[in-house]
This record gives sequence, C-alpha cells and structure tokens, in this order.
Amino acid sequence: MGAVVSLSAALGDGRLYRAGRPLARTTEAVASGLDVLDAALPWGGFPRAALTELLLPADGIGELGLLLPALRRIARRERIAFVAPPWIPYAPALAEAGLPLERLTWVDAPPPRAAWASEQCLRAGCFGAVLGWVGSGDDRVMRRLQVAATDGSALGIALRPLRHARNPSPAALRLALAAQGDGLEIRVLKCRGAVAPSQPLHAARAH
Repeated sequence: MGAVVSLSAALGDGRLYRAGRPLARTTEAVASGLDVLDAALPWGGFPRAALTELLLPADGIGELGLLLPALRRIARRERIAFVAPPWIPYAPALAEAGLPLERLTWVDAPPPRAAWASEQCLRAGCFGAVLGWVGSGDDRVMRRLQVAATDGSALGIALRPLRHARNPSPAALRLALAAQGDGLEIRVLKCRGAVAPSQPLHAARAH
C-alpha cells in the first residue's frame, strides 16, 4: 500500500492546482525574457518538468527567437537537444545567438520517429531543455511527452503545425504564434492553473 499523502502536501505539488485558483510562482520555471508573457503565466516563465506547445503556421517565423532567452539561461549549466528540426542547425548562428555549441545536441530523427526520440531525450534526465518538431496530431503522443518532461524535469518544447490547435492536448502551456510585421503575435490557448489572456500578446522579432 502506498504512503499516505496529506491534502495540503498534494496541493503543494506544482503539477496540481485547485480549480479557479492561480498557481503560485515557482522557481521551477525559466523566464521567457518577454515581460508581458512572463506576467501572464502563473509560473513566471516557461514551466520546467512540463510540456509547452508552440503551434506554428509555418517554420521559421521567429519561434526560436522567442525561445532564445530561456535557452541561453538553461545552456549556462545544462544541455539542450534539438530533435528532428526542419533544417540543419547552423552552428555559427547558434553560437552568435549565445548558445554554447558544446551544450547542444542535434538528434537527426526521421519525422515518423521525432516524437519517440523527443520522449527519450526528455525522459533521460540529462537535458535541461528538449525542442522536438512533432507533426503528430495524436493526443496519446502528447501525453507521453508531457509525462516524459515531468519524469526528466526538463523544459519540453513541442513545435507543431497550427492545425493541431483545435485538438485537445495535455501540455501545461499552449502558445499559437503568428508573424506580425517585425514581430510575433502570441495567443495563449491554454495555461494550466490560470485563465489565458483574452488578448494576443506581442513580441519584437529577435535579431
């Protein structure tokens, strides 16, 4: 028989929340570097030990620029995995963006194996962040990624086509991105433990 856990201890677990009550800010998050986004999220940034979805109308609209401040923070001490990106990572550009190359791992998985490879990297516990370009619309795949991110205490980022926005997802955070002028429009579709902002957020494009 498992150990008895008090209700107060259970509610102190960052993976649980009371309906209608905002989550307390936690150190288990990585600031996005975008103040308006961090203020809208109950964690004060991208949640660790959880899955974040970036839903994209097309690759290369500025999604990596949005993630760069968080990735720089993680790369100071931990490794980062890029799983099945739609392009070959360009080492000089990554280094110029402030990501130490010795902390980066490129997993060249074929698209049908991208979700599986992302899950293994998340579960391994040796990466601070895992970015996986996952085309699957199967919510069971997303559930495995969410569990793996929790098990590995990693920042899990699933980059998926925007068409999946209408599908249910267990991800803690879902952001739909769109190019807008010289920046990004960010719609918070889901934010576990908080009410998503009703208006889109805006971010300048990183250079």
